[in-house]
Amino acid sequence: MIPMKSAAIAALTLITACAQAFDNKTLQPQSLASTGDLRRVQQVMAKAQRGEKVTVAVIGGSITQGARASKPESQYGSLVAGWWRSAFPKAQIEFVNAGIGATGSNFGALRARRDLLSHNPDFVVVEYGVNDGNTQAFAETLEGLVRQILKQPNRPAVVQLFMMCQGGGNAQEWHGKVGAHYSLPIISYRDALWPEIKAGRLAWDAVMADDVHPNDLGHACAADFVGYLLDIAKAGIDKPSAVRPVPAPLFSELYEHTALFEAPDLKPLSNAGWTLDEKDRSWVSDKPGSVIEFEIDGQAILSMHFVVKRAMGKAKLQVDGGAPVVYDGWFDQTWGGYRCTNLLAKDLKPGKHTVRIEVLEEKSPGSDGHEFRLFGLGAAGVTAP
Repeated sequence: MIPMKSAAIAALTLITACAQAFDNKTLQPQSLASTGDLRRVQQVMAKAQRGEKVTVAVIGGSITQGARASKPESQYGSLVAGWWRSAFPKAQIEFVNAGIGATGSNFGALRARRDLLSHNPDFVVVEYGVNDGNTQAFAETLEGLVRQILKQPNRPAVVQLFMMCQGGGNAQEWHGKVGAHYSLPIISYRDALWPEIKAGRLAWDAVMADDVHPNDLGHACAADFVGYLLDIAKAGIDKPSAVRPVPAPLFSELYEHTALFEAPDLKPLSNAGWTLDEKDRSWVSDKPGSVIEFEIDGQAILSMHFVVKRAMGKAKLQVDGGAPVVYDGWFDQTWGGYRCTNLLAKDLKPGKHTVRIEVLEEKSPGSDGHEFRLFGLGAAGVTAP
């Protein structure tokens, strides 16, 4: 593990070498969009200072998972965990990386219990500012994820991290409303680096490996910005105060109560032409007209299907015989396939609902097949976990 302090110094040295008029004394404060309420962070630090076990976790998309970092030790999450190890050498610091590429906070809210909360995290960095759209709908799913974390019995600390895609875009406007409502510390890689790039003082490829993912230097910068916040919090660790209760929802508590059913967990009500692929963990059919139905409990229903450039087709999905939606399993990109999560229906009555999926004869012009793969279904507003 590379110590956080060493990685940060190396990162800043490399940036200074490739950019004119680069001043880290202004860059770090620019990254701090909001200090927020530091009491939860300081509570975790007090625990670490006592030499206890502290679990540092990150959840997000491919950036968090570590795409384009040369090795796991160079990922921003690993470097943040390194900060904790360096700052509190007597503590047992465990690290959990709950990032999954090409997924947003909607899937994050569905899988939080399984992939994150099961590890009892104390400190969590949430990074969905690139994969989520800058809309209220994604603010609602993010809020559900945040509420799930904050309401854990051990009262974890949550920090928002906003990365950027080429052009400086992200979901910070709407996601930031959630952060402000819950007084979360907000770190913006975009706010720190985009002005430098836009002004020509910093080359995009100095910190980015492609149009979305940071290189090793970019990962180190992100970790350094989180470390700047943690240094501020640590300075006040000797003045502990009680953690405030979680406030009422800003938008909705719908995604605070979720359930995730992967394909092997789904037992069909009826099935004509579909097969469970145990290896790929998906329900699959390539026969137009084939229909499968499932029953699921919740006030909002989501689906997860495979999207990739190969012989994929389209399917029509309906909840309780309502308005149909059509999803395509084919797209024209060549970088690989991904799990696409969509909201099928919302504002449903509490209780069980029927999801019907039918493979269509219609397909995209670029595809030469009709295969459709369902990875699973999710529910929000469930009456029980």
